[in-house]
Amino acid sequence: MPHRPAGVAASRATTHRRATTTTALVAVTALVLLASGCAAGAEANVQGGLSPAAALPTEVPAGTTLAIGDPTTQKAFELAGDEIDSDFDFEIEWANISGGPQTIEAFNAGALDIGAVAEIPPIHAAWTGLDVQIYASQYRQDWQEYPVYELAGAPGVELDDLSDLRGKRIAFSPGQAQGSLVLKSLRSAGLRQDDVELVELPSTGDVYPTALAAGEVDVAPVGGTALLRYLDKYGADGATSLRHGLRDDPSHLYGPTDVVRDPAKAAALRQYVAAWAQARVWIYENPEIWKEKYYVEDQGLTDDDAQHLIDTAARPEVPSDLSDGIERTQETIDLLAEELDRPALQAADLFDERFGPVAGEAAEQAWGTQ
Repeated sequence: MPHRPAGVAASRATTHRRATTTTALVAVTALVLLASGCAAGAEANVQGGLSPAAALPTEVPAGTTLAIGDPTTQKAFELAGDEIDSDFDFEIEWANISGGPQTIEAFNAGALDIGAVAEIPPIHAAWTGLDVQIYASQYRQDWQEYPVYELAGAPGVELDDLSDLRGKRIAFSPGQAQGSLVLKSLRSAGLRQDDVELVELPSTGDVYPTALAAGEVDVAPVGGTALLRYLDKYGADGATSLRHGLRDDPSHLYGPTDVVRDPAKAAALRQYVAAWAQARVWIYENPEIWKEKYYVEDQGLTDDDAQHLIDTAARPEVPSDLSDGIERTQETIDLLAEELDRPALQAADLFDERFGPVAGEAAEQAWGTQ
């Protein structure tokens, strides 16, 4: 998924013809307060619920609500209006939550039904004991030309090839996409963890660029405007970046399995997945609107930073057939299990493939109407 700057402005309420979409700002510190309200809905779920083999229901009962942490899609609905079919038969409680750690904490608190994340959070969630499912996936069609991250080097550190990682101090976040990329890069270079020093740091905000500039690490995976600013500021001092040549593009909609076992929420989720896929296309096909209304006005980026994100936005790929993505996810799981001493997982168990055609067909139709 294209890089998302951190921080999302306060949500806005949007009214639809058949349902009113309400907004609920959810901070991590307030999750417990929200959990009590969501727990009541969870009690209504039928024990066992909708079978994983059953067809997805299409009728959404009155009063159905989904709590969703997907800020960019929320903004796309607002900006696109009738160009995206977000006239739902259910109510959305938007949560100002994104990224792996926040979504997992919200799931544990019972305060969130669906979250938007990169590749690693669903895997990490399963390893923490959460029963989760991935409902839809997005990839970058031109992922080699437009990677999400590059391997940035501290000023004076020479990076011409992945083999140059040997002996380096590398910023590492084991539960996030950047940590997976580090391990994949080492494997690609024929290196092991013993050949480098992994320095555990959270990959949030400007932590990695700051650590690079301070000489605390030699290499860190950095992307988006953080990479642009880092190279602009320290390039004259010898800071560089290396393209790793590996796929770092998966992004998913996922949530607790209990959600899709509830027939009412499964039907609502079916509608949302289709609109989510349309939003991926709309964002790509409307770069000027997205730049000005989201990056500049909503996120507070400079015009140069916003233009950089537009220029490096890859054409989204929303597949109907999830088999290739499942295979690549299994490779990631196997690598992380070996390198981080985690139990084996079956990637196929993490995906609800019934939603693949819903998302893929909606995206295909959206390309035809833009």
